[in-house]
Amino acid sequence: MAIGGDAPVSVQSMCSVFTHEIDVCVAEINKLVEAGADIVRVAVPERKDTAALAEIINQTSVPIVADVHFHYKRALEAVEAGIHKIRLNPGNISDRDQVNDVIDACKNAGIPIRIGVNEGSIIERKDKQKRMEELGAYFEGHRSGHLLAIMIAKLEEYLDIFEARDFHDVVISAKSMDATLVIDAYTEIASRFDYPLHLGVTHAGTRETGAIRSIAALGTLLANGIGDTIRISYASDPVYEVEDGVELLCSLSMRDRTGIELIACPTCGRIQVDLFTLVEEVKKTLDSAITVPMKVAVMGCVVNGPGEAEGADVAVFAGNKRGIIYVQGERVANVKEEEILDRLLQECRSFEEKIQRGEATLGQKNVEIKPPDPIGELGSGRDKIDSGDVEQITIGKT
Repeated sequence: MAIGGDAPVSVQSMCSVFTHEIDVCVAEINKLVEAGADIVRVAVPERKDTAALAEIINQTSVPIVADVHFHYKRALEAVEAGIHKIRLNPGNISDRDQVNDVIDACKNAGIPIRIGVNEGSIIERKDKQKRMEELGAYFEGHRSGHLLAIMIAKLEEYLDIFEARDFHDVVISAKSMDATLVIDAYTEIASRFDYPLHLGVTHAGTRETGAIRSIAALGTLLANGIGDTIRISYASDPVYEVEDGVELLCSLSMRDRTGIELIACPTCGRIQVDLFTLVEEVKKTLDSAITVPMKVAVMGCVVNGPGEAEGADVAVFAGNKRGIIYVQGERVANVKEEEILDRLLQECRSFEEKIQRGEATLGQKNVEIKPPDPIGELGSGRDKIDSGDVEQITIGKT
């Protein structure tokens, strides 16, 4: 597969299991692919890991990247095994001849190399005095100015090594745990270097906080035309990384959606059904039942419901313990609250079959939906008026 240029932005993740455990590793790669991963990286710290690569590659369907940091021989072994890409940190290999051996091997095999200037690996740690000087300079002036300068300088140093070997099949990454630094770094790198960029926020944390941190940075960059591959990183199951990466690209219209796009009400005091349970049940049910990329709206009241129902392929908006279901703006049912899920699924399946037969087109709408009378079939106003709880008011008359 191609990355960079006019190629689509690809989603990456990394296996969380030992590479030398072939069956376990293959199973996890296949789960990531099923979730939407385009590229998967595996760790190869030991010889037994690179020895497993050929069989792993043989049993999987996406490009596999070997993650090499400290021992150049792991990279050479990975190339010999048929790996599709190497992730290399030249700064962790002190012998320039060894780095050159890896570059030459990849050049001969036609394999790209990703090089990174991640925040966690570029600040000097062996010389404590130098590290203190760098950290001190980092905290002076601009919030991340000095660290950004170190990233650029280190990247230039690395690229000089590759250019000296006439090797240009390079991908760049510049990750940090700071979302604003990630935005600044990649923006600066994109203006200076003409190489594909792999985007990511490192040390992002759990999914709950990591999603916000990662998407704040990656969404900003992608929306500005920066980035060719992405990884959303969590201290969690890597399947979540892929799912959220795919959703980010779909939200930015950078990837075609498969299955439903679910639209739902936010929290508010007008809801008259158990909306949040309904939304979760709809998502769980339709995710496994529908493959056509239809837009499905589940709205909890008659205020925003009509507009969403009109714009969605299939929609329900609820009132007083009932729901009205629409298909592309045409009303098809008015059901009790406990019947909403089953009827919505029925209408989604029926609509999917029409799409597959060519009898309908996604994204169309047939009519304008008028909001129902709040004291009519979906409203609770009539009961309150009849019981004397509220007074009926007629606007425009005295």
